[in-house]
Amino acid sequence: MKPGFNKLPLFLTTIILVISSAAQKVTVGYDKSIDFSKYATYTWTKPETSPTRPLLYFSITATIDSQLKTKGLVRTESDGDLILTPAGGVEFGFGYAAGTPILPTYSGAPPTINSTMWTGAGGGSMSPAISEGTLLLNFIDRGANKIVWTGTVKQKLDLQDQKKSLELINKGITKLLNSFPPKNK
Repeated sequence: MKPGFNKLPLFLTTIILVISSAAQKVTVGYDKSIDFSKYATYTWTKPETSPTRPLLYFSITATIDSQLKTKGLVRTESDGDLILTPAGGVEFGFGYAAGTPILPTYSGAPPTINSTMWTGAGGGSMSPAISEGTLLLNFIDRGANKIVWTGTVKQKLDLQDQKKSLELINKGITKLLNSFPPKNK
């Protein structure tokens, strides 16, 4: 056995971890003049409209609650030091450019288009829809009425496997809240 081959599994594992972690895009910003240690409680804002996916909304808020509890923050139903405002959704796209073929114009009868001309008699194979979930989370200082921390996480989701998507969402939230509260210098 060649000496380099025993390192191949480690190398492949590292590549897979880098690729999977790159799938989550996290951005965070905060007011550097704020002492975040003064915050002990938080309150959720009520959505203006009912969430279209209430179970997903509940799962996301429960995960955030759990993460904030481990950081020493306590959820209150009103008058928290911080007000949390979530926003987000899922965008759908396809892995290829779709559209009607562009045909040249000329005088005469309109040309006929055989729908199997490009795809064959069996029809075309559609690429699966690609979905990307986005969560924007703002922390507002209730007393000053200003945003003191904001974060966004974007995660590609698997429409066919809801359990996997929930796991990805939870990992994304954990990654997002790893930087809350910011470390004071």
